[in-house]
Amino acid sequence: MAIKIVSMTATLVLASNVLQITYAGTYTVGDTIGWVIPTGYTKLDHNWTDNKNFLVGDILVFKFTTGEHDVANVTEAAYNACTSANTIITRSTGPARITLNSIGDHHFICTFADHCAEGQKLSVEVRNGPRTAPVPGTSHNTTGSPPPPPSSASSLLPPSLLSSCP
Repeated sequence: MAIKIVSMTATLVLASNVLQITYAGTYTVGDTIGWVIPTGYTKLDHNWTDNKNFLVGDILVFKFTTGEHDVANVTEAAYNACTSANTIITRSTGPARITLNSIGDHHFICTFADHCAEGQKLSVEVRNGPRTAPVPGTSHNTTGSPPPPPSSASSLLPPSLLSSCP
């Protein structure tokens, strides 16, 4: 009897956890263009971030050629001044993956020469909350999709627990 209660409790706990799982989005900065100096009117801040909802846990992928660009996560003041004086973290090997670990504004620049002043900079607002399914007809430009959820919570149980269930 005690084994059945433990098994049913474990099943309920696992099932509730499965229902609360949210998947991180993976975004390639600049989409197919990558992390480069924008040309013409195109600015990463004003075009690329449109219709994107960044959440804690999402991953930004900065695709660039190592030795030609880098990406630095900087303070807002450093972002506005295009300076690497207040760098939080710098990635110099491309492609660079940065996980958005906290809510609020996150600012990124390229520290090479005048790249930031020429527009190679990005600011994103990160929110806290569950990922929702995209509205039909819109695109979130993610580079990957989350795996489908398991068909049942029992598929998450080890065989030893399954054999004790009725």
